Amino acid sequence: MVGSEDNGKIILVLNCGSSSLKYDLIKMPHRQSLGKGLVERIGEEKSVLEQKSGERKLVIEQKVKDHHEAMELVMKAITDKDEGIINNVSEIAGIGHRVVHGGDKYASSVIIDESVVAAIEEFIELAPLHNPPNLIGVQVARSLMPDLPQVAVFDTAFHQTMPPHAYLYGLPRKFYEEFKIRRYGFHGTSHRYVAARVTDLCKRHPSNTNVISCHLGNGGSVTAIAKGRSIDTSMGFTPLEGMIMGTRCGDLDPAIIGFLMERGYSSKELMKVLNKESGLLGLSGVSNDMRDLEKAADEGNHRAKEAIDCYAYRVRKYIGAYSANLIKVDALVFTGGIGQNGWRMRERICRRLENIGIFMDFKLNKEMGSKEGIVSEAFSPVTVAVIPTNEELQIAIDVYELAFSGKNEYRRRETDFVVGIKRP
Repeated sequence: MVGSEDNGKIILVLNCGSSSLKYDLIKMPHRQSLGKGLVERIGEEKSVLEQKSGERKLVIEQKVKDHHEAMELVMKAITDKDEGIINNVSEIAGIGHRVVHGGDKYASSVIIDESVVAAIEEFIELAPLHNPPNLIGVQVARSLMPDLPQVAVFDTAFHQTMPPHAYLYGLPRKFYEEFKIRRYGFHGTSHRYVAARVTDLCKRHPSNTNVISCHLGNGGSVTAIAKGRSIDTSMGFTPLEGMIMGTRCGDLDPAIIGFLMERGYSSKELMKVLNKESGLLGLSGVSNDMRDLEKAADEGNHRAKEAIDCYAYRVRKYIGAYSANLIKVDALVFTGGIGQNGWRMRERICRRLENIGIFMDFKLNKEMGSKEGIVSEAFSPVTVAVIPTNEELQIAIDVYELAFSGKNEYRRRETDFVVGIKRP
């Protein structure tokens, strides 16, 4: 077990889903993960906690009726005498919560108070699947550890620097004014982290660096980042807009919705189709997993190959569009499950981008696999990099910056992106 005797601060990072609770204990400013775990099947007859800390692994199977019990189980697991991570819960200095939607109210991570709790609840209307469990996690943690500083880190916050011409839709203004219909963007914590990391790798400063970040996983988004600030992103009012994803359709003609409704589909049925039955799964009829599609395509499945080509084409389109608006691109970053692990997909995307200064070293890209590093040719005007995302670490950085930074305690590195962080 690791204690805090060397003056570090242990931050507990929580990511609450509807039936899960993911956690990580990170020591700051060392940026060291001490151990992490996941409670799954909350509310079912047989719930499971799995925790890893170095070579130690702990598995607990028991009924966990709600998130309050899940949090109590986490406290028990992390202080387990034999397989725990810390000696005592009192070693935890602060808590960071992943929260999906902060609307247009939060352009930064914030220390949680009653107004923040009310805002998370207010924006349930915009994120009905995610904000409710995020809110439960906040409420449970505050009830169990009321004296600790707790910070909300919003997925949408990083994109609040987008200008109106990027976030407004071509709809009657009243829809924006009355219903807040606009582009919000998601994956902000991931985009912020990898943009900081690639700036580090390139030994550059964010003030003169423009980045296109591709978070490619079952859900995916592409973001244009100018001087450390998001200026456009592919996801919109919801995570449904943008590139083709695992089961989401991405961009499509909105008239298709009316066309299908006239033929008997209800809005509820269509939302299920667009979110759960489209994308790579819908196009291929095989799977939403890129690994399965690659295998099927290699075996001659034409639909799987088409789905892969559609995916690469859409990502490439966004890179081209953002390159035009950034004018100068310094780095192209790949992250997420597909972006980090899918060397073949990275190659497909980059093979036709030489005209905008993106020259991938295809041999190096294959050899790099899923490891962090630069995969562009030495002469490439744009650096192409693979960066494993670490949203938990970014959340811990924000908690430490907000709750514990002081003149003698912590000085933020110039290469860290903490755009718009504000103190309460």
